[in-house]
Amino acid sequence: MSTVLPDPSTPFGERVARRLRDEPIIWLTIVGADGTPQPNPVWFLWDGESFLVYSLNSAKRLDHIQRSAKVSLHFNGDSAGDDIIVFTGAAQVRPEEPQADKNGPYVEKYKEFIARLFQTPERFAALYSAPLRIRPTRVRGH
Repeated sequence: MSTVLPDPSTPFGERVARRLRDEPIIWLTIVGADGTPQPNPVWFLWDGESFLVYSLNSAKRLDHIQRSAKVSLHFNGDSAGDDIIVFTGAAQVRPEEPQADKNGPYVEKYKEFIARLFQTPERFAALYSAPLRIRPTRVRGH
């Protein structure tokens, strides 16, 4: 699969690559049943081609994704409204993905957050047990 990411040798491409690697939070926006965008901050793991997000298995977003897979993700901009990066793509609920506590890179990335908020990876995984795979089809920003 070819990437939709900008060339990492360009200034914008380097920022995209750095933020995908270093940022802990990205905003996932789905469309609610009434057509209203529903943005939520989420933890994510980027594998070079797609995002992996673990969702509460009771979250309404799962129903919305079943109805319409189209989603967007974006990072916070800086205080001047710059460093904008927006991804659009398609999301799928992927129960075959490893649970969060069995995903070594994910646990490593969020170990401090998990310890502070959930005590253990197992407690986090019990609550956030619905893996979502999001494949971007476009990236834009400045």
